[in-house]
Formats: sequence, C-alpha cells, structure tokens
Amino acid sequence: MTTSAPITPLTPTLQRVAQHLAKGCAPQKIAAKTGLSAVTVRQYIRDIRDIRESLHCPPRCKPPVIVHRLFTTQQVASPTADRPAPKLSPEQLLLLRAVAEHSDKRDIAVAAKLAPADQRAALDQLLADTGAQDTTELVVLAHSWQLLPAEQADHATRSGAPQ
Repeated sequence: MTTSAPITPLTPTLQRVAQHLAKGCAPQKIAAKTGLSAVTVRQYIRDIRDIRESLHCPPRCKPPVIVHRLFTTQQVASPTADRPAPKLSPEQLLLLRAVAEHSDKRDIAVAAKLAPADQRAALDQLLADTGAQDTTELVVLAHSWQLLPAEQADHATRSGAPQ
C-alpha cells in the first residue's frame, strides 16, 4: 500500500479499540477483555473499519496489518518486551515483515520469497520460534523486540515503497 495522505489521528473511541488490537486482541475478544456489552462490541467491530481508513489500510486487511500500522504510525505506543527476542534467520525476518505488511497469502508468499506451498510450514515454525499464538501476537512481539521498528515503515511510506 502506498500513501501520500497524512494519517488521520484516531478518535478517543477508536484509540481504545486500537489499544486492544495492539495488545493482540482479536476483535471478537475485545468484549471479553473489556467487559463491554454485545451492542458496544458490535460498534467497536464497525469502528475497526474506521481505524483501517484512518491508517490508510486496505478495506479487508487483517488484524496483524492493522496492528503493524498502529505501531508504525505511532497511533499507539510500541509494547515493551517481556522476554528477549529469539534469534531469527534472515528468511524468518523477511516472512515476519511480509505478515506485518500483507493480508493475502499469495502476497505474503511473494514478499517472503517463499513458494506458496512452503508458506504455512515456514509461518508455523516462525510462530513456534517466537512463542506467538497467532500472527497478530507475532507482530506485537516483533515490535516489542524492535524487529519491525517504526522507522522502516515510515521510510518506506515516504519513499513510495509498497506497504
């Protein structure tokens, strides 16, 4: 994704949703984490679309991409690490970045320079090596370990590189 328009600051309501997303909460788990009513949760899920628009994310991008953009645009503070970063190979770092920037499996495979048939096994190994339960948590952990620093994405956005 390329963007030249400035990022729209999130409203306080969207900021609250974003904080939960940045903690690795899936939209359907926000209610359990906050004790919100089902009606409010439905509103928050609708607001996630507004977060995508504010961050210039594609309409159907997945939570890991949204979380990555929240950190890289400094809409939410990057988390602090609660454990040291694992040693990842250059190939794993490439896959990590691909997962943070793309939602489509084919796009992830291309960006990670993997054969589509090998992507699932490589991602499963990356999740195991990092201790992440899913790709959203993987992106959160990666930011806490500064494996996906904001400067990289900001530079890519300024230079017109795809996000």
